[in-house]
Amino acid sequence: MHTFYIKFARWIVIVVALLTTVDLRAQVVVNEPTPDNEFTIDAKLNTRGEIRVGGYDDANGEGQEGRAHFIMGQYRINLGYKRSDWLEIQLSPQFSGVWGQAGGTLSLSEGWLSMKHNKTGLFTKIGRQSLEYDDERILGYDDWIMTAPTHDAIKLGFEGYGHKVHVLLAYNQNADNISTGLSYYSDGIQPYKTMQTLWYHYNTPKNLFGISLLGMNIGVQSKIDEKPNKIFFQQLFGTYLTLNPSIVNLEGSFYYQMGREEHGIKLNAFMGSAKATVTPNNIYNLYTGYDYLSGENFPVTVNGGLGLIYHKEARAFTPLFGSHHDFYGAMEFFYFDNYVHNFSPGLQNLYVGGNVSPVPGLTINASYHFYAIAADLRFHQEKLNKALGHDIDLSVAYSFANFVKLSAGYTYMRGTETMKILQNITDKRRLHWGWLMLTVTPTFFTTTWNDKKKA
Repeated sequence: MHTFYIKFARWIVIVVALLTTVDLRAQVVVNEPTPDNEFTIDAKLNTRGEIRVGGYDDANGEGQEGRAHFIMGQYRINLGYKRSDWLEIQLSPQFSGVWGQAGGTLSLSEGWLSMKHNKTGLFTKIGRQSLEYDDERILGYDDWIMTAPTHDAIKLGFEGYGHKVHVLLAYNQNADNISTGLSYYSDGIQPYKTMQTLWYHYNTPKNLFGISLLGMNIGVQSKIDEKPNKIFFQQLFGTYLTLNPSIVNLEGSFYYQMGREEHGIKLNAFMGSAKATVTPNNIYNLYTGYDYLSGENFPVTVNGGLGLIYHKEARAFTPLFGSHHDFYGAMEFFYFDNYVHNFSPGLQNLYVGGNVSPVPGLTINASYHFYAIAADLRFHQEKLNKALGHDIDLSVAYSFANFVKLSAGYTYMRGTETMKILQNITDKRRLHWGWLMLTVTPTFFTTTWNDKKKA
């Protein structure tokens, strides 16, 4: 028995010594000063194949169910540098294009410098950068379209005590107009010449309630032949609200557009949205919502063609620079240039869906959409039915590792006679779309170092 106590005491001493050593090492790690400098090289390799059947006329314009199979890729390198906690620089060259395409697009996706003052909360960010605000309906980083549009802009702001204030300033110009004029057309990364934006956001403690206010002034180049150098200015004002009581998340937004569009026509458009999400646990959630985007009223002629009429006001709401793929259905079939003659009757989008994650790394999504136009149309002197069709979206994503994800999706849509007339699609009005995507985001190299201290 005496020998047992001696051995037991020895084990206690060894365990205490090990725990003390681990604790001292932890203290050393915790107390190590933050490195003065950090440099990282990582990448994003995104490859997606798509199959589309139906929805467009064939090459002869005979309304057959056309097919399209293609693969596209996005390949980006990110070079990031951080200096203590006040300076950050990023450069992101990128190539994107369809497999087999001659050329593709080689560009600088992002290239910016950011400086901040931690004590005051003031910061500035200068250069080509992504702009992501609120639910990204108006200003977002739409990486789905592979080119992921960014902005050449200056961002100034303050963040602290639950408040955020950002000021965005942008001015675009064509290189060949340095000495010959002031014109800027949409061959650049964004279709505007000048932009000024003010964004304010406040969150209550624990994010129970949040409110954002957004104001934008956008100058677009005139498309009137007699006034090629004129700039027309349009304004957008709106708000985005969130409420998070318990397991329920509520979102709502409203935006109004005014001013003049690129043809000098007065703008008078608006949109509203509401969404409710219930998340009982970490395994699944359910959501439902409704979007309303105002549109034009224009007649339909007797033979089914769209009437060309002059509008004193442009009533079609434009969601500007948002992440459009996240709204209005995965097929993205309701952008305003999809309609004949580029008219837009607006959109109503009523949807319900849910997400489930049965095992770690796996996410399954399913949603249903009912679409309708917002404007009143007439056909044979009778009002045209506003319904556009029904849409079912299915998608699945699985992360094999923290930097490798495989995802796939399928969408089926059944269009109405109204959709056939407004978008000139196939007589059968059935649309199928499937895709498979591999996303790899490896980190190749990371190093940190401290500046040499003066003696």
